[in-house]
Amino acid sequence: MELSFHGWMIPAVMALLCVIFYKFILRIFFGLVIVPQDRIGLVTKKFVLVGKQELPEGRIIATNGEAGFQAQTLAPGVYFGKWIWQYSIDFQPFTVIPTGKIGLLLAKDGVELETGRILGRKVDCDSFQDAEAFLKNGGRKGRQTAIIAPGSYRINTLLFEIELTDMTQIPDNAVGIITTMEGSPLEEGQIAGKIINGHNKFQDVDTFLNSGGYKGLQEQVILAGSYFLNPWFTKVEMVKMTEIPIGHVGVIISYVGEDGKDLSGVDFKHGNIVEKGHKGVWAEPIGPGKYPINPYIMKVELVPTTNLVLNWAYERSESHQLDKNLSTITVRSKDGFPFNLDVSQIIHIPTYEAPKVIARFGNMINLVSQVLEPTIGNYFRNSAQDSDVIAFLGTRKERQQSAKDHISSVLEQYNVNAVDTLIGAIVPPESLMKTLTDRKLAEEQKITYETEMLAQETRQALEKETAVADMQKEIVKADQGVLIAERIADASVKKATGDANSVRLQATAEGDRLKLLATGEAEKQGCWQKQKLRK
Repeated sequence: MELSFHGWMIPAVMALLCVIFYKFILRIFFGLVIVPQDRIGLVTKKFVLVGKQELPEGRIIATNGEAGFQAQTLAPGVYFGKWIWQYSIDFQPFTVIPTGKIGLLLAKDGVELETGRILGRKVDCDSFQDAEAFLKNGGRKGRQTAIIAPGSYRINTLLFEIELTDMTQIPDNAVGIITTMEGSPLEEGQIAGKIINGHNKFQDVDTFLNSGGYKGLQEQVILAGSYFLNPWFTKVEMVKMTEIPIGHVGVIISYVGEDGKDLSGVDFKHGNIVEKGHKGVWAEPIGPGKYPINPYIMKVELVPTTNLVLNWAYERSESHQLDKNLSTITVRSKDGFPFNLDVSQIIHIPTYEAPKVIARFGNMINLVSQVLEPTIGNYFRNSAQDSDVIAFLGTRKERQQSAKDHISSVLEQYNVNAVDTLIGAIVPPESLMKTLTDRKLAEEQKITYETEMLAQETRQALEKETAVADMQKEIVKADQGVLIAERIADASVKKATGDANSVRLQATAEGDRLKLLATGEAEKQGCWQKQKLRK
């Protein structure tokens, strides 16, 4: 019975040990390897039983079963035959490239880089997850042109080192200027590589190189956005977009391109003006707006197309600052007096003339310093020498018109329109100003004295006239008294005459009445007598 018990215990213990140490047992006797789902297995072969033992000279990764680090990795799963005494298996997490990052690859093994190259070209290797394919397809040792985008990868870190770097971000209103570290040498006479198509904004390095892309500064730029750019291949410099403000045009001076046909005409002898895309000053300026211009291959000169005011005056400058170096003009008159005068010149440059102005002078500052400043300064100096100061002050309007006509004819030769010439403050010398002031004061005093004298004469005349007026009042009063007396006398005479006439008329009327009474009575008596006779 006891023997039976021990016979049962031994198999049970062995079974229990097998359950507990099954992985170890399977690893020892069957070469079992279980790779977890979130790991890969990096294999190192300690020795070779049959076949070539050593790696080829210069190689560190085995692709044909040689002893050493193996190119082939173990993906998650179950593997047999990886005997513990022959293979060493290291489990490693997947390589994870986070969002916003890219992975740069440095190969520790492969074919030597060609002379003059710094990056290994892309080969078919499943985004560097198939190390064996990388080596067998001619992958180069060192830094690689290809990158890996955000995601999880089964990368053999025995062969590849991975360096994380940020994606390239170009903000709004900015331009990315590209300089490449590898490619064909620039052509003679060129300062930037010509535009190559199909490389997806320098993100596909191999397409760029296979298409004949050039090393160095590139004509092509990249705009706002996120890019998978390999910093081992491209250097990115960000600059602001070129802005042409309202009221201006931009004349482009290109340092790249083919030599174009001169469009300026036979009468223009001051430089070539060419079509867009050629080297030189472009005939067509660009209008207001924002433009993605590479400042290393093109220069944009702003030319104002509105009326432009330039001041020759101390401490007075317009916002454009083109007249910041101009100052009040000092001239000398015919009678030897120096004096200062301020001048304002208004000019206008038509849009179609802007390229000629830039081709002739290079920029607006040169136009001011080389033409406007000497032309206007010399005109007024010459004009002042033909007149004394007093006459100059007195003929200001005429001289302003003469200056406008002269300057207009001069600027027309430089493709610039002169709108108006204005004379500002005229400041004669202090000594002359004192003389003029004293003279003016004397003249004013003379006028004052004459005015006072005239006032006195007027006052005397007034007093005389007042006295005469007072006497005239008495005379008038006396005349009125005489006239009244005469009128009273006449009235008395007329009254007496009237009374006499009245008496006379009364007497006549009474006589006539008595006469009529008498006649009536006589006729009455006559009638009675006749009646009596008839009887």
